[in-house]
Amino acid sequence: MEQRTNRKPGELKFSYGGQAVIEGVMMRGAHSMAVAARDPKGQIVIHEQPLSARLYRGRIARTPFLRGLIGLWDALGLGIRALMWSADVALDEEEDVNFNGPIGWATIAVSLLIGVGIFFLLPTAAATGIGNLIGLSTAASEIIIDEQGNEIEVAGQSSNILAYEALPIGLDAFLINLIEGVVQLSILVVYIWFVGRTKDGRRIFAYHGAEHKTINAYEAGDELLPQVVSRYPIEHPRCGTAFLLTVVFVSVFLFSLIGRPPFGLLILSRVIFIPIIAGVAYEFLKYTASNLDKPWIRFMIKPNLALQHLTTNEPSLDMIEVAIVSFNRVLLSEGIIAEEEAQIPEPRPEAAHSPGS
Repeated sequence: MEQRTNRKPGELKFSYGGQAVIEGVMMRGAHSMAVAARDPKGQIVIHEQPLSARLYRGRIARTPFLRGLIGLWDALGLGIRALMWSADVALDEEEDVNFNGPIGWATIAVSLLIGVGIFFLLPTAAATGIGNLIGLSTAASEIIIDEQGNEIEVAGQSSNILAYEALPIGLDAFLINLIEGVVQLSILVVYIWFVGRTKDGRRIFAYHGAEHKTINAYEAGDELLPQVVSRYPIEHPRCGTAFLLTVVFVSVFLFSLIGRPPFGLLILSRVIFIPIIAGVAYEFLKYTASNLDKPWIRFMIKPNLALQHLTTNEPSLDMIEVAIVSFNRVLLSEGIIAEEEAQIPEPRPEAAHSPGS
């Protein structure tokens, strides 16, 4: 499978992206997505599907800050369903699936609820409780009715750790929001660490490295051959891990602009701000990825690149081959390469991997 790009470094038609799945890689372009996964027999199996023109090539994709919503869709919509499809391939139970329709929307809805609950609402509740415990906020007042029917306000006696007086913009509110960001980041790091300790998790992270290496090689204008691609780094400035870390920092800043409103409004604000935070984080990553020649940009993204070492491992050549196949199918849909350059290699039994081994 020899394939050479017909493009000089830096001449990019689209910011391609992807995600590791079970024994494979999902790649996305402007017109289609492709998932390649190796089944237990060593054959690379492909699922390809056109992408919504309205979402990926319409006004949303061209509008700054709004296009960050596409990143959320990739992670919660395409990504999770591609992961489910690859699980079927790994079990040799491949089905002819379509990632749109009722099942697709139900999947993204459930994923969104779980993601919002764990990474936004849980840290908000935890930071509120911690703020009360260390005295950064005052417990909300309670109203007691005496025997004559008079209302008596009793301050600071609430037994509810989440009850507090709303805080205006200021140092205390900023510190609690900072605690919230630290809790968010801690949950993210612990989750990644736990996944990386499992055998299947380590292999998925290796395919993540293969995805990064493949896109890095393409963006450098090099040949998409496993031996060539393997020389490229496993980090990439537009990685979804970098996106999540950027979301944490952006959320601390934006939430500090509204102080700490009453708890009900506080929870509502976390949900409402998600598209805004995603939009700002996306534009930040897009800007930094386009200006890596500037030393201060390279310094600024060091934490993002460092965190990726938790979610990427060095892949084998067999893994890189799968990532290249997936990416080539996307390039074919863009009209960048010919059909013969995107052929699926013959099965390689020595590359087969049994689930859970």
